[in-house]
Amino acid sequence: MHDIEPYYNWRHLYISEEDERSPFFGREHSEFVFSQTVYNYYIHPQWDEFGSRTLYLKLLYTDYDLDFAIIELIGEWNDAIENDIMSLKRDVIDKMIAEGIRKFILIGENVLNFHSSDSCYYEEWIEDVSDDGGWVVMLDMPEQSQYDFRKAHIDNYIELIDYPVWRTVQPQHLFAAIDNKMLRRLNNAG
Repeated sequence: MHDIEPYYNWRHLYISEEDERSPFFGREHSEFVFSQTVYNYYIHPQWDEFGSRTLYLKLLYTDYDLDFAIIELIGEWNDAIENDIMSLKRDVIDKMIAEGIRKFILIGENVLNFHSSDSCYYEEWIEDVSDDGGWVVMLDMPEQSQYDFRKAHIDNYIELIDYPVWRTVQPQHLFAAIDNKMLRRLNNAG
């Protein structure tokens, strides 16, 4: 796991540690000291801690004009024991919503497990953003984690989408593709 770095090819476009509106503004990372772990496995020091002992993230891109953010995740999403959704919602998402972000693309290909609890924080998240046309999407979550998401009905709040080519496009193009897909789904549902 220590070899898995957050996606870095957009760093010339956005660095969360340099964005004064980011929850991670001013954070410093070591390139050499591995101190964070998911269980007994060290993870790359570029991942950001947000209050969970098993789940870490990297804010890859934020566009305040288009009101969207792209967040990559790694580890085990454990609501049953760690209440990861509460930490994520209160310590990251609420701060981003306060800055006008309404559309969230979560990249979940490194979310190895998901353990559910209740869905109140997911429901709150959607209520916070949907009145302004917002949504939350999870890209490329492993099948077992997707199964557990669906079994707990979290997919009622976070749309699960496979989009394995996300690394080959610029963040604005990724957003446009996902936004169009979400608009089509919402129009078909209504």
